[in-house]
Amino acid sequence: MLIAALALRISDPTPVELLRLKTFDLYQLMVKPPDQPAQAVIVDVDEASLNRIGQWPWPRTLMAQLVNEIRAKGAAAIAIDILFPEYDRLSPGAMADMLAGDDAAMAARLKALPSNDEKFAEAIAASQVVLGQAVHQSKNTQWHAEAREQTGFAMVGPSPDAFLDTYPGLVRNVPELEHAAAGLGLVSVRPDIDGIIRKVPLMLKADDRVLPSLGLDLLRVATGESTILLRSDEGGVTSVVLSGVILPTDESGHAWLHFRPHNPDIFISAADVIDGKLPDGILQDRLVIIGSSATGLFDLKATPVDAVMPGAEIHAQLVSAMINGNLLQRPNWAPAAEVILTLLLGLSMILLIPRLGAAWTLAVGASAALAVIASAFWLFAEKGVIFDFVFPLLATLIVTGVMVVMGYLNEEIERRQIRAAFGQYLSPELVDQLAANPEKLVLGGETRTMTVLFSDVRGFTALSETYKDNPQGLTTLINRLLTPLSAAVIRQRGTIDKYMGDNIMAFWNAPLPDEDHAGNACRAALDMLSELEALNIARRTEIGPDGLPVKPLQVGVGINTGQCVVGNMGSEQRFDYTVLGDSVNLASRLEGQTKAYGVRIILGEQTAGLVDGRFATLPLDRIRVIGKKEPEEIHTLVGAADCLASPAFEALRAAHMAVVEDYRSQRWSDLEARLAACKQAAEPFGLEGYYDKIAARLEVFRKSPPPSDWDGVFEATSK
Repeated sequence: MLIAALALRISDPTPVELLRLKTFDLYQLMVKPPDQPAQAVIVDVDEASLNRIGQWPWPRTLMAQLVNEIRAKGAAAIAIDILFPEYDRLSPGAMADMLAGDDAAMAARLKALPSNDEKFAEAIAASQVVLGQAVHQSKNTQWHAEAREQTGFAMVGPSPDAFLDTYPGLVRNVPELEHAAAGLGLVSVRPDIDGIIRKVPLMLKADDRVLPSLGLDLLRVATGESTILLRSDEGGVTSVVLSGVILPTDESGHAWLHFRPHNPDIFISAADVIDGKLPDGILQDRLVIIGSSATGLFDLKATPVDAVMPGAEIHAQLVSAMINGNLLQRPNWAPAAEVILTLLLGLSMILLIPRLGAAWTLAVGASAALAVIASAFWLFAEKGVIFDFVFPLLATLIVTGVMVVMGYLNEEIERRQIRAAFGQYLSPELVDQLAANPEKLVLGGETRTMTVLFSDVRGFTALSETYKDNPQGLTTLINRLLTPLSAAVIRQRGTIDKYMGDNIMAFWNAPLPDEDHAGNACRAALDMLSELEALNIARRTEIGPDGLPVKPLQVGVGINTGQCVVGNMGSEQRFDYTVLGDSVNLASRLEGQTKAYGVRIILGEQTAGLVDGRFATLPLDRIRVIGKKEPEEIHTLVGAADCLASPAFEALRAAHMAVVEDYRSQRWSDLEARLAACKQAAEPFGLEGYYDKIAARLEVFRKSPPPSDWDGVFEATSK
């Protein structure tokens, strides 16, 4: 298992990496950075500036004015976190090209004027400005021939090229601007796999050259240095040295930042600068980064402490961290130390479990884990070192868990078999009880009084025909329907027996006793209707495969209680836990009669008797279903106890019982007089269809009356 754990570390799958990164975030959230002054100010092309001056891009003459104003306020150096890869479309020359065919004289006069880019270049040359560049995934030859020499790195140690993030192309600014700049730096910052920025590259390899970041070159220009020292060893980059200050990095040359929350105090609106509204001294000897927090310019990032932070502020935090000396460290030796710690902890668990047992070993392991976590936080808080304690502890936990599981394997075999057999159609509570008492399952079955439920989708054949060219869509719909209906059964302690296409068969009072099996089945049926209503609401705006709006799904539910045989039935090699008996067949027949009676739930006589006084039920008819000799008094389930106690149901029940009495006594005139009022009272409960069915039967009886000794039993002609 230790070998597998080490292989896990080497492969470093996404879940492990994410867990490690979230641990590093936890460091940042729990340990605040030192209280030190911000070393960079951001001149922000914010929403207010765009509203005041106009949409982006601004004319280069306006950018020149912005740079000149910042220089006039005494800024030590300026970095621009904005790229200018194309000439200004508002330059006089560009306007002249547009007018050349219409007004040659005006075009000539415009051609004679200096370009906006020249004015911007003059402002850049008059200041200490670092322009931004960006890496590109493809070779970019634009401005390649005119490219100026960029800041060089002096290398100490073996070449780190194999460790550096490398890109084939580079997005440059127009040549006039780059030649006027005091420095050029990369603005590119790549987030981790979860989209969060945790570290900033101090250098990247792009266009076959090692190039500095925007913040690093800003610091170089401000200190007057001409080169940057890059130190490396066999494990990659170790640090960058600028003006005698050592800046720690990881092996790829990235600087880990101890992020601070977004600080609005370091932001100055670009509009205020252009309008000359800044007080004297606010930019004196400061490092200034021109960037944007405007949403429409898409330079907003996520950090461990802020879901949204302007990209310019990340560069500003890097500059402050380099000057204040509080960059975090992820030393090249850290991964090796983490592997060694994994081996020590894993071997300790392997040696201790056979001697101390699982409980004591877990206690010792928990203590060791707390010590490792505390040490890791101490390293972060006191030394600024980022150490991954998650992988060693996770690997040790896996090793320990496997050994403990192996110790209990023999005891778990039978329980796992039970869970595998019953987990999909029993509630977790019942599965747990069965796993603890496997002797309650008897191959061959036993006789019990049980309640059985059948549900079926009405009109499923017609519905299936609309999906004849899309069987996968039909499967998706059935799964979408059966999932919540099954959940309703399981919530009420029911057992899912089987699925037959769109049909669900479930039962209660087995495999474990259920004193209120009839009541729980009724609750499940009502829950199923609620789940179906929610599904129909969700599908209300959907379009079916025939191009028409989908119709609401309807189900019929039949519930019956009686003696059944239940158990594992089949062979020793394969069996199903199921229920058989005449009561089961009757439940299926009752479900089939729901459409004939215009109701959604039909209860058998014994079920209705068991829930009488606790649920709102109404007698429907005395019926002899196909295949049965004895008639059955059937009822419909209207609602739960709250419905039973409602005045509306009490009124309906009184009117309904009069209808039933008139029907069975063959008082057809009285029956006809009551039906309309009864139907109106039934509308809130969705039962008006039942009275339509009785009215239709009344017409038949008037033409062909039943015999005088009729016992009120209706002979069903369909299943």
